[in-house]
Amino acid sequence: MSLRLELLRLGLRWGAKRRMSRVATPVQARQQFRHLARHLPEPPHLLRLHIGGMDRITAGPVDERAVILWCHGGAYIVGGPGTHATMLGRLSRLSRLAVLAPDYRKAPEHPAPAAFEDVRAAHGQLVAQGWPPSRIVLGGDSAGGGLALALLADLCARGLRPACCIVFSPWADMTLSGDSLHRNGAADPLLPVHRIEEARRHVLGDLRPDDPRISPLHAVFDAPPPVLIQVGSDEILLDDARRMAEHLHKAGAMVTLEEWARAPHVWQMFDGWLPEARRALWTAARFAADHAGVSIASR
Repeated sequence: MSLRLELLRLGLRWGAKRRMSRVATPVQARQQFRHLARHLPEPPHLLRLHIGGMDRITAGPVDERAVILWCHGGAYIVGGPGTHATMLGRLSRLSRLAVLAPDYRKAPEHPAPAAFEDVRAAHGQLVAQGWPPSRIVLGGDSAGGGLALALLADLCARGLRPACCIVFSPWADMTLSGDSLHRNGAADPLLPVHRIEEARRHVLGDLRPDDPRISPLHAVFDAPPPVLIQVGSDEILLDDARRMAEHLHKAGAMVTLEEWARAPHVWQMFDGWLPEARRALWTAARFAADHAGVSIASR
């Protein structure tokens, strides 16, 4: 663990977590998240192009034989391709693959399954443009990680198996049955666990909490591809990641579960400042390139 990691934990606990605990409305939460994102360091040559409901994000030359379809996080309520552009640009730079990030509809204005329908349509758009399903890498962070896993189950059921799937700190179970929600409530330096039930009410709409379009822990996976899951050891969503890894393994997937000591929720967003973020992103980039069948430069 680096000194910067410990400093980041302190800063998040006394800054972001307190603000998230007190924020009154989804509109205010969106404003706060955009403000935080503006302070994240950009990679060199970051390029963001809005194309057909998605942002194409790169940071240098890419191999056009494969692509990453990334579902951004934000509890299905906040965030967008812009708030995640720095992290996704760095992932693109390391993997040498373009990242396509759908700007899916948000709750509470558009509750589930709106986000799922939008990312499903985005994948269909990529296939219609000529990308073979086996050359599309799925990815997502936080709620977007759950969204990516839900899409993975749907694609496998329809015979559109992607190259692989990469998720950071996924929110995979809307039944809120993971023990780490309680066990890590105080230890998690970012997410205030007392707000998670409120967030769920905003998101669910008319769906049951165990609907596989919002809770991939309860989805059926038909011969899933390799999956990489990264999660911090103190996160309230730790058990979502652990149980998701076990569920995928039982379905036949080759699953790599990485538990990073004391890393906060989606710490990969702090690459450029946090060494643990660079190491995690490099692992993800290598995983994506290897399974998509493209080569990348050595570390």
